[in-house]
Amino acid sequence: MTASTTQAGQLKLVYLLEKEDLEETGKQLLQGLRETPKTISPRYFYDVKGSALFEQICELPEYYPTRTEAEILKTVSSEIAAITGNAELVELGSGSSTKTRFLLDAYQQFEQLDYVPVDVSASIVEFAAERLFQEYETLSITGLIGTYEQAIAHLPDAGDLPRMLIFLGSTLGNFSAADSDRFFKQTRQSLRTGDYFLLGLDRHKSSDILEAAYNDSQGITAAFNLNMLEHLNDRYGANFETRNFRHRAIYNVPKRQIEMHLDCLATHTVTFPSLDTTIEFQGGESILTEISRKFELEQLQDNLAMQGLKTVKVWGDRRDWFSLILTQVV
Repeated sequence: MTASTTQAGQLKLVYLLEKEDLEETGKQLLQGLRETPKTISPRYFYDVKGSALFEQICELPEYYPTRTEAEILKTVSSEIAAITGNAELVELGSGSSTKTRFLLDAYQQFEQLDYVPVDVSASIVEFAAERLFQEYETLSITGLIGTYEQAIAHLPDAGDLPRMLIFLGSTLGNFSAADSDRFFKQTRQSLRTGDYFLLGLDRHKSSDILEAAYNDSQGITAAFNLNMLEHLNDRYGANFETRNFRHRAIYNVPKRQIEMHLDCLATHTVTFPSLDTTIEFQGGESILTEISRKFELEQLQDNLAMQGLKTVKVWGDRRDWFSLILTQVV
């Protein structure tokens, strides 16, 4: 893969994404829809409307993860900076970089302030950078436009600075256990001895709390889930009708994971003209659109240690609903 770069003031963008092959992604989509149960990748949550809906979800009273993690970061970012010293900050899935400001506030005490946001959307990185430059005079930003895997494989040279890889929002929960272990291995391989990895984790808790967070009273999460079908209509020319489906989210206690579903309310077919395919949906079946695993802290620390990522310190909120783990490569 060849990376192309462009310079805009103090912002450098490195494009790692290649032009999307709709035929190939379409094959992957159809493979999931032919499975039992049917599945759709969470990647289809995030068109323009879906991204806006997710921003609304983060503000909901029931949806505690974003708010709780921000409170922890506000409290402990200075301590994190004191532990690591000056470091290049690389954030996977940076989005609007809202919570990252707590870390940037703490690290701006150092003469050099280097930030590497990673996101699939160049526009959101540019949008965030424009605001960050107004707040931090010494800030240098190199945006990597691509997936987590692409970014980890193409991290820029940090020079003499140690690096801290940041993965907030408990996004790790969207990975299966096998994918999580694979991600930890890739993370370890991308870092040098002495580098750091900061990880946000949503903890296991009661089903009532978790299911309320994913079934909000305003119906924003339901709209977010159903919008995935509209996104597929736009991308592949499909003819999903959202009235044929209903949002449902449950906490699977044995697996320690939230499972988001779209339940089919009536038997019908959906055509994908651009993929020359028709898929039949049976009334009563469901489409699994996302898992969000919730973690037991000690077990997760053991998994990290097995990949050479030693826990330095753990911080949490007063209810032990959410944790930040700082690890170091040994």
